[in-house]
Amino acid sequence: MTGTIIRIAIAVIIIALVIIALRIVPQASAYVIERFGKYRTTWLAGLHVRIPYIDRIAHKVSLKEQVADFPPQPVITKDNVTMRIDTVVFFQVFDPRQYAYGVENPMMAIENLTATTLRNVIGELELDETLTSRETINSQIQAALDHAAASWGIKVNRVELKNITPPAAIQDAMEKQMKAERERREAILIAEGEKKSTILVAEGKKQSAILQAEAEKQSAILRAEAEKEAAILRADAAREASIREAEGHAKAIRTIQQANADGIEFLNEKKPGPEVLQLKGLEAFAKAADGKATKIIIPSEIQSLAGLATSIAELGARDNVKCEQ
Repeated sequence: MTGTIIRIAIAVIIIALVIIALRIVPQASAYVIERFGKYRTTWLAGLHVRIPYIDRIAHKVSLKEQVADFPPQPVITKDNVTMRIDTVVFFQVFDPRQYAYGVENPMMAIENLTATTLRNVIGELELDETLTSRETINSQIQAALDHAAASWGIKVNRVELKNITPPAAIQDAMEKQMKAERERREAILIAEGEKKSTILVAEGKKQSAILQAEAEKQSAILRAEAEKEAAILRADAAREASIREAEGHAKAIRTIQQANADGIEFLNEKKPGPEVLQLKGLEAFAKAADGKATKIIIPSEIQSLAGLATSIAELGARDNVKCEQ
């Protein structure tokens, strides 16, 4: 019975020692192990075994990227303006041994180093450069911190200026300057708008005048072409009328000549006697006497016309008597 109890006690002690000896290091963590107060090794993520009461976990270090938000620090610019700037530092432990033994308080060391580096960088810049050169300031502080913290096993990834707070008087002056700048830009924009509006109105009037002149020119051309066409048509009509009139005169002359020719032919067919011929001559003489001529030359043959006329009168009287009978 006693032997059984002893065996059980021994088994419990062994299990307890095994539990104490086994250690599991979580992901993104590292344990610094000391033996008899001296650095022995660094455990990374996984299962590890130590000798109880001989090996000791001296430091547990996180390998994740960490963020340190430091309170505002008073700094003086090159042009003697005091302002307050708070910074944010992003860092990561890359050597747990140096982080554990390099500096007593790593966070305090980084904070003080950040403050001194910030004063050095800002002291070389004027106020306007400080407000507009955040990226440059961040790069310079990050480079200085990374170089100094490398001996502590710390990698400074980046530094950001969270807030830059100038004095109240400077802020008031900056607000007035910004207001004046906005008013100046507004005046410039208004002037440019009025200028563009004036130019557009002038261009519109110019285009309108050009279009009106072109319209008048086109209208004058169309009127001239219309008058030209009308003149051509009137000339064609007058020419056609003259041609028709001339053709009418020619036709009338041809008709008269044809009538005369037909009369002569008729007389030739009827074979008129001397009395008829003398009568026709008398009619021609009468027509000549009715003209406007002041002098008339009477042929010698006309003297016998008197007798001819008497004969014609007698013949007419005889005809009348016959008609009465």
